[in-house]
Amino acid sequence: MPDPIPLQPRRDDTAADIRSLVQMGEAEPQPIPAPAIQPFQEPDWPPDDEPA
Repeated sequence: MPDPIPLQPRRDDTAADIRSLVQMGEAEPQPIPAPAIQPFQEPDWPPDDEPA
């Protein structure tokens, strides 16, 4: 498989991608969100009003 062609940053301040704006010095790098500690929890459903 051929190597991908590296992307060049856009040269205008109306660039649509944040990476190009950061490379041009027009924007700050975006923070990376922390991973969830417990991503698979049981849902917190309200209690049933009717007994089973």
